[in-house]
Amino acid sequence: MIDFTGQVAVVTGAGRGLGRLYALDLARRGAAVVVNDLGASMGGEGADRGVADDVVAEITTAGGRAVASHDSVDSPAGGRAIIDAAVSAFGRVDAVVSNAGIFGSVAFEDLSVDGWTRMLRVHLDGAFYLSQPAYRVMKRNGGGRFVFISSSAGIFGQPMEAHYAAAKAGLVGLTNVIAIEGEAHGILANSVMPTGFSRMVTETVGDEKFLAESGFMQAIRPELVVPLVTFLASRACTFTHRNYSAAAGRYARVFVGLSEGWLADTDSEPTAEDIEAHLEQISATERFLVPGSIVDEVLEVCARRGVSAMPGNAEIEFPEPRIVDQESAQP
Repeated sequence: MIDFTGQVAVVTGAGRGLGRLYALDLARRGAAVVVNDLGASMGGEGADRGVADDVVAEITTAGGRAVASHDSVDSPAGGRAIIDAAVSAFGRVDAVVSNAGIFGSVAFEDLSVDGWTRMLRVHLDGAFYLSQPAYRVMKRNGGGRFVFISSSAGIFGQPMEAHYAAAKAGLVGLTNVIAIEGEAHGILANSVMPTGFSRMVTETVGDEKFLAESGFMQAIRPELVVPLVTFLASRACTFTHRNYSAAAGRYARVFVGLSEGWLADTDSEPTAEDIEAHLEQISATERFLVPGSIVDEVLEVCARRGVSAMPGNAEIEFPEPRIVDQESAQP
């Protein structure tokens, strides 16, 4: 059994839906949990302290340990207060599940500036406000785990959700950098793109008959997302810098790959016409690599060019490009 005894987990947006299920499973496995939820509507309006308090009661009634946090992640003070609550109550932070968010659908041409900034403030800014103080605590304590709840809407796109998709894609970028900088300190960061039948789905679809009869809706039980999040938040997870999708009991890695592309002649001056002529090769995905960071891309290009990435006479040993066949898709 993956055990969290002696560990402290912070789960934001933990009063309802998927967040509540994450908190309950972590507590069941021995974690002391900070249940954070402002208790707002799906659109971010209002507040209800009872939403977080009820989940705390569920956990403590079952013999677990938990405290409520009613702070909003959408300000630096709110993010700090959530982490301070964990340290004050339990003395440390071992895992953070950044799940808090709002949702709303609007056509791109009708999206207001306020709607855009509000969505990014809660999802992306909020994740930063939460994770930075948590990172500092984890660093002092010798490590920890971040699980950022992103969305396939950000990676693959979703109509009527430009603001939401941009915020969720931004979380992948944040995950990447925390993973790179945190690894030396035992801090691992990964993201999850969940699909689960939750308040977000019911309020977005709105058709009760469809929700009740759709086979897909019945297949995307929210409980099926929980195992992946729990694993990534645990010490059993020993990797970092990855993204995973969970939908209807299918768990899969999601990654950004870089194709082999077309390498222009060294002594040429490529033109737009050259791009057109080589577009098929440039766009092909049959062979690709998955860079660990921007450095990997630079080193791969330098290796193919036969040039050094270092200034002057300094030398660097270039790794062989990690080209992958699409059929195997194993970076």
